[in-house]
Amino acid sequence: MRGVFSHREFRLLFAGQSASTIGDRIVFVALALYVTDIGSPSDVGIVLASHAVPLVGFLLIGGVWADRLPRHLVVVTTDLIRFGLHALLATLIFTGAVEIWHIAVIEACFGTAEAFYRPAFSGLVPQTVPEEEIQPARAAFSTVETIAEFMGPALATALVLGVGPGFAFAIDAATFLVSAAFLIRLRPRPRGEPPERTTVLAELRDGWSEVRSRTWIWVIVGVFSLALLTMFGPWMTLGPTISEEHYDTKAVYGILASALGGGTVLGAVVGFRWRPRFPMRTGMLLALPLPISGLAFGVGLPVAAVFPIFVLAGVGIALFDIWWHTALAERVPPHMLSRVTAYDWMGSLALLPIGYVLAGPLGEALGAVEVLSVGSAIALTVLAGALLFRDVRNLARLERV
Repeated sequence: MRGVFSHREFRLLFAGQSASTIGDRIVFVALALYVTDIGSPSDVGIVLASHAVPLVGFLLIGGVWADRLPRHLVVVTTDLIRFGLHALLATLIFTGAVEIWHIAVIEACFGTAEAFYRPAFSGLVPQTVPEEEIQPARAAFSTVETIAEFMGPALATALVLGVGPGFAFAIDAATFLVSAAFLIRLRPRPRGEPPERTTVLAELRDGWSEVRSRTWIWVIVGVFSLALLTMFGPWMTLGPTISEEHYDTKAVYGILASALGGGTVLGAVVGFRWRPRFPMRTGMLLALPLPISGLAFGVGLPVAAVFPIFVLAGVGIALFDIWWHTALAERVPPHMLSRVTAYDWMGSLALLPIGYVLAGPLGEALGAVEVLSVGSAIALTVLAGALLFRDVRNLARLERV
């Protein structure tokens, strides 16, 4: 990590995003726990879908504007908007005035802001380091994200079940102010040719052409879209309910989410150095323990058996994420990177709102255990299916000059 931290712009971006990432991971689990407390699994699905639908719907527009405007200023703007939204939600919870529809509306606005943030941030990271340090830079951010995955669920569980849910959202709001304070000073380096300003529709078509011309991109985006629909949607919506059913406490849900985060910490550290010859082949193989962990939790294996599976799943997902974003940054023209990553995010998340909305009613009708178990088995099948495509298996790493 010493190399990437020698660059001032990277240090500023890293400091700002470290704060907001931890806050986000607290909130993600806190939402599921809190809404389960005051509502039902179906309400959890509605709230999560309220966030996901505008996120998916506005990602492509966010990608266009992230390629047009200074990306660090796009991130600062979205930080300030998200600060205001979660500060409002914390206030409603503290005053006892909050209702499910309040949370749904606030999360819908939050998802809209996030749709502009995600492609801007993905395009900004390579602008803070030299080309040869893109993978270590991605690994550094993955380390923060994975530490947040580890700390966030544990803190969320302690805050919601112990101190009070309002503190979870207040902490998240404060982290966005910290992030904006660092990023407003950022001066990213120019990278690639300046984008040619045309119409939004024409720029969207250009981004889609980049995605369509690379089989490995659209195949991996497609299989993750199905996996998130069938496994992640039910895990987030039904996880607390299944935890109570199998283990007599919601705390196991938070513990296993932290185990997943602990594994991603280890994976991120390994990602600083490990550059496999075929990164997508290795990454997809290492992604398979994720649906296996959902299946193990769904069938109610003992916590001692499920815990290491979640850790292994975290290691695999962290490494896949590093290699995936490195491959995109190295192979996609810099002036189109935000648009391509917007298609990545949109495609991957496109079906997730359906998973959120359907998981609750299906869990009530068919059983939460059955929905998560079958969904995890489907996710395992589709992720393994990506390896049938030669372009996924044979995408070779780019050698440093």
